[in-house]
Amino acid sequence: MLEKVVIANRGEIALRVLRACKELGIKTVAVHSTADRDLMHVRLADESVCIGPPSPTQSYLNIPSLISAMEVTDADAVHPGYGFLSENADFAEQVEKSGFIFIGPTAETIRLMGDKVSAIDVMRKAGVPTVPGSNGPLDDDKERTLQLARDIGYPVIIKAAAGGGGRGMRVVHNEAALLKAIYVTQSEAKSFFGSGVVYLEKFLENPRHVEIQVIGDGKGNAVHLGDRDCSLQRRHQKVLEEAPAPGIPDAVRAEVLATCINACKLMKYRGAGTLEFLYQDERFYFIEMNTRVQVEHPVTEMVTGVDIVREQLRIASGLPLSITQDDIVIRGHAFECRINAEDPTTFLPCPGKVNLFHAPGGPGVRVDSHLYSGYIVPPYYDSLIGKLICYGESRKQALTRTHIALDELLVDGIRTNIPLHRDLVRDTEFQKGGVNIHYLEHKLKA
Repeated sequence: MLEKVVIANRGEIALRVLRACKELGIKTVAVHSTADRDLMHVRLADESVCIGPPSPTQSYLNIPSLISAMEVTDADAVHPGYGFLSENADFAEQVEKSGFIFIGPTAETIRLMGDKVSAIDVMRKAGVPTVPGSNGPLDDDKERTLQLARDIGYPVIIKAAAGGGGRGMRVVHNEAALLKAIYVTQSEAKSFFGSGVVYLEKFLENPRHVEIQVIGDGKGNAVHLGDRDCSLQRRHQKVLEEAPAPGIPDAVRAEVLATCINACKLMKYRGAGTLEFLYQDERFYFIEMNTRVQVEHPVTEMVTGVDIVREQLRIASGLPLSITQDDIVIRGHAFECRINAEDPTTFLPCPGKVNLFHAPGGPGVRVDSHLYSGYIVPPYYDSLIGKLICYGESRKQALTRTHIALDELLVDGIRTNIPLHRDLVRDTEFQKGGVNIHYLEHKLKA
């Protein structure tokens, strides 16, 4: 087992990793910026190291500072959490070259999945269903590109190979607008991601966003932990997730799960990962793979009983998976509400002092948060301040418990999006299950 781990992140995920380390008897090192010295996990860690000023580029994204922190604390490994450097292949590579363990996939796998063109190619070869598209980057042959779009059928979507977070995408509804849209997307991609490579796909107009959680040991063994529905989104950012995804036929689900495991075994995938799909008309279409632990991983933990972060730490220690596919049984239902420090109407960030924080309780209720009364939410980072996760034996019971817990949850002193979540769990269409990825945007406009 690893002896000491540097937690290269902040907020709720840093605290989540710290707790998993403590359970396994692993010592922890909390790295932090000058703005984060009062974070909960910094107070609870065995050691802490300040790695720079508030700006992420000078602290949490500063690779030399992070490696120095590993060196001075004589750590074995680093857990990147999510965001920041969690899917940075250069960071993973430099960690390994410096003699430490990166708790996640290999740098090669991160690069392979980080480029959406190569990721789709890998998945197609493994039998994973993909969206009809160019099956590779677009070149300068304009006639070929126009013919590709005709064959795929409008509307089509242009995507940056290195894109993410909703950037580097443009929908085109007719041939007259295609070539100009490609040029604009290439320019934006070059500016945002350093690569102007783009590809073409069929644009699915009313899909759901369904993802599949996998864990591999890096030696060709892998298991899936079922699926999650993450369709409630605003500006391509997830707001509320649930597991399992409602309304999917068992045969359709079983088929896509089998292909995902096949892909992970072929890649010899190491650690936790998520394959993301669009789901429409009882068909799955692969869009990308996240090579890290997800924000919404707790809903999967609640319905499977598997501690995903614990498995990450075990695998990084060189141990085999503690579970087989036969051990995985999906029981009940779970929801996760992402609680953000933001105005519930304008969605502008609302940093400031938390005068009082009260977490809800009761059967099936879990709160993952670094908040405490008196904590000052800084203005420099993502607005996520906590996650409310509620489990029930049925979807209806889980939703009722979420409703009750949201009414109990209190964050006084700053504005949060709790009122939005209270509205969502009362929404009649969402209560039925199976809303598409545009539903929340349309609701907010209305």
